[in-house]
Amino acid sequence: MPRLTRFRILSAMLLALAATPLLLAAEGAPIGHAQTPPSFIVIGFVGGFIHHDNPHQMSVQLAQSIQRSSPKGTYVQVFENRRRSNAYKTVLQLLDSDHDGDLSPGEKARAHIILFGHSWGASAAVLLARELDRAGIPVLLTVQVDSVHKPWQQDEFIPANVAAAANLYQPHGLVHGRPRIAAVDPAKTEILGNYRFDYQKDPVKCEATSWFDRLTPSHAQSQCDPRLWSQVENLVRQRLQPQPGTAAAMPNP
Repeated sequence: MPRLTRFRILSAMLLALAATPLLLAAEGAPIGHAQTPPSFIVIGFVGGFIHHDNPHQMSVQLAQSIQRSSPKGTYVQVFENRRRSNAYKTVLQLLDSDHDGDLSPGEKARAHIILFGHSWGASAAVLLARELDRAGIPVLLTVQVDSVHKPWQQDEFIPANVAAAANLYQPHGLVHGRPRIAAVDPAKTEILGNYRFDYQKDPVKCEATSWFDRLTPSHAQSQCDPRLWSQVENLVRQRLQPQPGTAAAMPNP
Protein backbone atom coordinates (compact mmCIF):
# COMPACT_ATOMS: atom_id res chain seq x y z
CA MET A 1 0.00 0.00 0.00
CA PRO A 2 1.45 3.42 -0.97
CA ARG A 3 2.66 5.53 1.95
CA LEU A 4 0.28 8.41 1.08
CA THR A 5 -2.72 6.05 1.15
CA ARG A 6 -1.69 4.63 4.54
CA PHE A 7 -1.32 8.19 5.87
CA ARG A 8 -4.82 9.11 4.68
CA ILE A 9 -6.34 6.01 6.26
CA LEU A 10 -4.56 6.67 9.58
CA SER A 11 -5.65 10.32 9.53
CA ALA A 12 -9.28 9.30 8.95
CA MET A 13 -9.14 6.84 11.85
CA LEU A 14 -7.71 9.47 14.21
CA LEU A 15 -10.36 12.00 13.18
CA ALA A 16 -13.11 9.44 13.76
CA LEU A 17 -11.71 8.63 17.21
CA ALA A 18 -11.49 12.31 18.11
CA ALA A 19 -15.14 12.78 17.12
CA THR A 20 -16.32 10.01 19.46
CA PRO A 21 -17.90 11.56 22.60
CA LEU A 22 -16.27 10.80 25.95
CA LEU A 23 -18.46 9.17 28.54
CA LEU A 24 -17.65 11.95 31.02
CA ALA A 25 -19.27 14.61 28.86
CA ALA A 26 -19.61 18.33 29.34
CA GLU A 27 -23.04 19.39 30.56
CA GLY A 28 -25.39 19.87 27.66
CA ALA A 29 -22.95 18.38 25.13
CA PRO A 30 -24.44 16.20 22.39
CA ILE A 31 -24.47 12.53 23.32
CA GLY A 32 -24.13 11.09 19.86
CA HIS A 33 -25.36 7.59 19.05
CA ALA A 34 -23.56 4.81 20.88
CA GLN A 35 -23.64 1.30 19.41
CA THR A 36 -24.96 -0.06 22.72
CA PRO A 37 -26.46 1.68 25.77
CA PRO A 38 -24.11 2.32 28.71
CA SER A 39 -23.73 -0.47 31.23
CA PHE A 40 -24.34 2.14 33.95
CA ILE A 41 -25.49 5.75 33.96
CA VAL A 42 -24.20 7.83 36.89
CA ILE A 43 -25.66 11.34 37.17
CA GLY A 44 -24.52 13.87 39.79
CA PHE A 45 -25.88 17.32 40.66
CA VAL A 46 -23.96 20.15 42.27
CA GLY A 47 -25.64 22.42 44.80
CA GLY A 48 -26.41 26.13 44.92
CA PHE A 49 -25.25 28.14 41.93
CA ILE A 50 -22.09 26.08 41.51
CA HIS A 51 -20.88 25.29 38.00
CA HIS A 52 -21.03 21.63 37.00
CA ASP A 53 -17.28 21.49 36.34
CA ASN A 54 -16.03 23.28 39.47
CA PRO A 55 -12.91 21.29 40.44
CA HIS A 56 -13.25 22.20 44.13
CA GLN A 57 -16.61 20.41 44.42
CA MET A 58 -16.47 16.93 45.88
CA SER A 59 -19.38 15.83 43.68
CA VAL A 60 -17.29 16.72 40.61
CA GLN A 61 -14.24 14.97 42.04
CA LEU A 62 -16.35 11.92 42.83
CA ALA A 63 -17.61 11.76 39.24
CA GLN A 64 -14.04 11.93 37.97
CA SER A 65 -12.94 9.18 40.34
CA ILE A 66 -15.82 6.93 39.31
CA GLN A 67 -15.11 7.51 35.64
CA ARG A 68 -11.45 6.52 36.03
CA SER A 69 -12.15 3.14 37.59
CA SER A 70 -15.73 2.18 36.76
CA PRO A 71 -16.86 -0.80 34.66
CA LYS A 72 -16.45 -0.48 30.91
CA GLY A 73 -19.23 1.49 29.27
CA THR A 74 -20.19 3.54 32.33
CA TYR A 75 -21.51 7.01 31.49
CA VAL A 76 -20.78 9.66 34.16
CA GLN A 77 -21.96 13.25 34.02
CA VAL A 78 -22.43 16.12 36.48
CA PHE A 79 -25.17 18.72 36.03
CA GLU A 80 -26.07 21.98 37.70
CA ASN A 81 -29.18 21.43 39.80
CA ARG A 82 -31.23 23.79 37.61
CA ARG A 83 -30.42 21.64 34.54
CA ARG A 84 -32.47 18.66 35.63
CA SER A 85 -34.40 18.62 32.34
CA ASN A 86 -31.08 18.26 30.49
CA ALA A 87 -30.19 15.30 32.68
CA TYR A 88 -33.56 13.69 31.97
CA LYS A 89 -33.14 14.10 28.21
CA THR A 90 -29.62 12.69 28.45
CA VAL A 91 -30.88 9.54 30.18
CA LEU A 92 -33.57 9.03 27.54
CA GLN A 93 -31.01 9.42 24.74
CA LEU A 94 -28.60 6.98 26.35
CA LEU A 95 -31.27 4.31 26.84
CA ASP A 96 -32.70 4.63 23.32
CA SER A 97 -30.47 1.96 21.79
CA ASP A 98 -32.38 1.74 18.50
CA HIS A 99 -32.59 5.55 18.19
CA ASP A 100 -36.29 5.55 17.33
CA GLY A 101 -37.13 8.29 19.83
CA ASP A 102 -39.26 5.97 21.97
CA LEU A 103 -38.14 3.69 24.80
CA SER A 104 -39.39 0.13 24.64
CA PRO A 105 -40.05 -1.92 27.79
CA GLY A 106 -36.80 -3.78 27.11
CA GLU A 107 -34.77 -0.58 26.83
CA LYS A 108 -36.25 0.65 30.12
CA ALA A 109 -35.61 -2.66 31.88
CA ARG A 110 -31.91 -2.54 30.92
CA ALA A 111 -31.42 0.80 32.71
CA HIS A 112 -28.83 0.85 35.51
CA ILE A 113 -29.01 4.40 36.85
CA ILE A 114 -27.36 5.95 39.90
CA LEU A 115 -28.19 9.51 41.01
CA PHE A 116 -26.47 11.63 43.65
CA GLY A 117 -26.21 15.28 44.63
CA HIS A 118 -25.44 17.85 47.29
CA SER A 119 -27.81 20.49 48.73
CA TRP A 120 -30.18 21.64 45.95
CA GLY A 121 -28.45 19.01 43.85
CA ALA A 122 -29.59 16.26 46.23
CA SER A 123 -33.17 17.42 45.86
CA ALA A 124 -32.67 17.48 42.08
CA ALA A 125 -31.58 13.83 42.19
CA VAL A 126 -34.85 12.84 43.90
CA LEU A 127 -36.91 14.91 41.46
CA LEU A 128 -35.15 13.27 38.51
CA ALA A 129 -35.85 9.84 40.01
CA ARG A 130 -39.52 10.84 40.25
CA GLU A 131 -39.57 11.91 36.59
CA LEU A 132 -38.00 8.60 35.60
CA ASP A 133 -40.64 6.83 37.67
CA ARG A 134 -43.38 8.52 35.65
CA ALA A 135 -41.62 7.37 32.48
CA GLY A 136 -41.41 3.79 33.76
CA ILE A 137 -37.61 3.77 34.11
CA PRO A 138 -35.99 2.08 37.14
CA VAL A 139 -33.18 3.57 39.25
CA LEU A 140 -30.63 1.52 41.16
CA LEU A 141 -29.65 4.11 43.79
CA THR A 142 -30.13 7.69 44.92
CA VAL A 143 -27.76 9.37 47.39
CA GLN A 144 -28.62 12.72 48.99
CA VAL A 145 -25.93 14.79 50.71
CA ASP A 146 -27.27 17.52 53.03
CA SER A 147 -30.40 17.69 50.90
CA VAL A 148 -32.09 21.09 50.65
CA HIS A 149 -35.24 21.51 48.63
CA LYS A 150 -36.53 24.61 46.89
CA PRO A 151 -39.97 25.86 48.02
CA TRP A 152 -41.85 24.05 45.24
CA GLN A 153 -39.92 20.80 45.58
CA GLN A 154 -40.29 17.69 47.74
CA ASP A 155 -37.18 15.66 48.53
CA GLU A 156 -38.26 13.45 51.43
CA PHE A 157 -40.15 10.59 49.78
CA ILE A 158 -38.24 8.29 47.46
CA PRO A 159 -40.33 6.96 44.55
CA ALA A 160 -40.98 3.26 44.10
CA ASN A 161 -38.80 2.91 40.98
CA VAL A 162 -35.69 3.40 43.18
CA ALA A 163 -34.21 0.15 44.50
CA ALA A 164 -32.11 1.76 47.28
CA ALA A 165 -31.60 5.23 48.73
CA ALA A 166 -29.27 6.84 51.25
CA ASN A 167 -29.33 10.19 53.02
CA LEU A 168 -26.28 11.89 54.57
CA TYR A 169 -26.89 15.11 56.45
CA GLN A 170 -25.71 17.56 59.09
CA PRO A 171 -28.20 19.27 61.44
CA HIS A 172 -26.66 22.69 62.19
CA GLY A 173 -26.88 26.19 60.82
CA LEU A 174 -29.21 28.33 58.76
CA VAL A 175 -28.93 25.81 55.91
CA HIS A 176 -28.90 22.15 56.89
CA GLY A 177 -29.90 18.89 55.30
CA ARG A 178 -33.06 16.88 55.55
CA PRO A 179 -32.64 14.51 58.54
CA ARG A 180 -34.84 11.74 57.18
CA ILE A 181 -35.97 10.22 53.91
CA ALA A 182 -38.62 7.55 53.51
CA ALA A 183 -39.77 5.19 50.79
CA VAL A 184 -43.08 5.69 49.04
CA ASP A 185 -43.24 1.89 48.86
CA PRO A 186 -40.97 0.16 51.43
CA ALA A 187 -41.52 -3.15 49.65
CA LYS A 188 -39.73 -1.79 46.57
CA THR A 189 -37.23 0.71 47.99
CA GLU A 190 -34.64 -0.01 50.67
CA ILE A 191 -33.63 3.01 52.73
CA LEU A 192 -29.98 2.25 53.43
CA GLY A 193 -29.78 4.85 56.18
CA ASN A 194 -30.06 8.45 57.32
CA TYR A 195 -26.44 9.14 58.29
CA ARG A 196 -25.75 12.10 60.59
CA PHE A 197 -22.53 14.15 60.50
CA ASP A 198 -21.81 16.78 63.17
CA TYR A 199 -19.27 19.42 62.16
CA GLN A 200 -19.56 21.26 65.44
CA LYS A 201 -18.03 18.19 67.11
CA ASP A 202 -15.78 17.11 64.22
CA PRO A 203 -15.08 20.10 61.96
CA VAL A 204 -13.28 19.79 58.64
CA LYS A 205 -11.38 22.48 56.78
CA CYS A 206 -12.70 23.58 53.40
CA GLU A 207 -10.61 25.23 50.71
CA ALA A 208 -11.81 27.92 48.28
CA THR A 209 -14.92 28.82 50.29
CA SER A 210 -17.34 31.54 49.19
CA TRP A 211 -18.98 34.26 51.29
CA PHE A 212 -22.12 32.10 51.47
CA ASP A 213 -20.11 29.13 52.73
CA ARG A 214 -18.80 31.29 55.54
CA LEU A 215 -22.42 32.09 56.51
CA THR A 216 -23.32 28.39 56.52
CA PRO A 217 -20.12 26.65 57.64
CA SER A 218 -21.62 23.28 58.55
CA HIS A 219 -23.45 23.02 55.23
CA ALA A 220 -20.23 23.96 53.43
CA GLN A 221 -18.31 21.29 55.33
CA SER A 222 -20.78 18.64 54.17
CA GLN A 223 -19.64 19.50 50.65
CA CYS A 224 -15.91 19.16 51.34
CA ASP A 225 -15.76 16.41 53.98
CA PRO A 226 -13.64 13.56 52.55
CA ARG A 227 -15.05 11.08 55.09
CA LEU A 228 -18.60 11.77 53.99
CA TRP A 229 -17.79 11.62 50.28
CA SER A 230 -15.82 8.42 50.74
CA GLN A 231 -19.01 6.91 52.10
CA VAL A 232 -20.94 8.23 49.09
CA GLU A 233 -18.36 6.70 46.75
CA ASN A 234 -18.60 3.35 48.52
CA LEU A 235 -22.37 3.38 48.15
CA VAL A 236 -22.08 4.15 44.44
CA ARG A 237 -19.39 1.55 43.77
CA GLN A 238 -21.41 -1.16 45.50
CA ARG A 239 -24.13 -0.60 42.90
CA LEU A 240 -21.63 -0.50 40.04
CA GLN A 241 -20.93 -4.14 40.92
CA PRO A 242 -24.53 -5.24 41.52
CA GLN A 243 -25.19 -8.33 43.60
CA PRO A 244 -28.38 -10.42 43.56
CA GLY A 245 -31.21 -8.40 44.99
CA THR A 246 -29.83 -4.97 44.03
CA ALA A 247 -31.61 -4.71 40.68
CA ALA A 248 -33.68 -1.60 40.19
CA ALA A 249 -37.40 -1.92 40.74
CA MET A 250 -39.50 -1.61 37.60
CA PRO A 251 -42.33 0.89 38.16
CA ASN A 252 -45.89 -0.27 37.87
CA PRO A 253 -47.33 0.19 34.37
